[in-house]
Amino acid sequence: MDVEDTGKEQPQADKNSKNRKMRKAKPKKRVILPDPVFNDKKVSKFVNHLMFDGKKSKSYEIFYNSLEIVKNKMKDAEKSPLEIWKQALDNITPQVEVKSRRIGGATFQVPTEIRPDRKESVSMKNMISFARKRSGKSMAEKLSAEIMDAFNNQGGAFKRKEDMHRMAEANRAFAHFRF
Repeated sequence: MDVEDTGKEQPQADKNSKNRKMRKAKPKKRVILPDPVFNDKKVSKFVNHLMFDGKKSKSYEIFYNSLEIVKNKMKDAEKSPLEIWKQALDNITPQVEVKSRRIGGATFQVPTEIRPDRKESVSMKNMISFARKRSGKSMAEKLSAEIMDAFNNQGGAFKRKEDMHRMAEANRAFAHFRF
């Protein structure tokens, strides 16, 4: 005796049920291995952002050299160069950003909080991009100068964070349009 023969119908899936397909599959998070010297995943992420053309060993070399320069220039600081770098990253990490949202023909800059993983990524990218724009001899020297400036709450990356916060504050009236 089959299920069809019993006369009972199987319940159909509702339109709002779990059977509805999403537009696009979410990509799996890649596992990032910690770096060889400090055994820290944050350093590996930073080096991945710093890397050009797949030259990871060169990126590691630049990063470690810049930490050496920071260590030599900031001898009076009781923190290690890695702690100085982490503090510098925290100082330039934005909390809110503005996103464009089109409502009724008008485009509003809506302030939104940033997800923790994006905060980290934005701060790293800002530090690297402003280090590249600096004048100096080597990338290690430029990066070390940007790290020290960010540690002291100054420099291009810190200014960028302040501008992002200022924009969000100016557009606070549109916060009710949040996504």
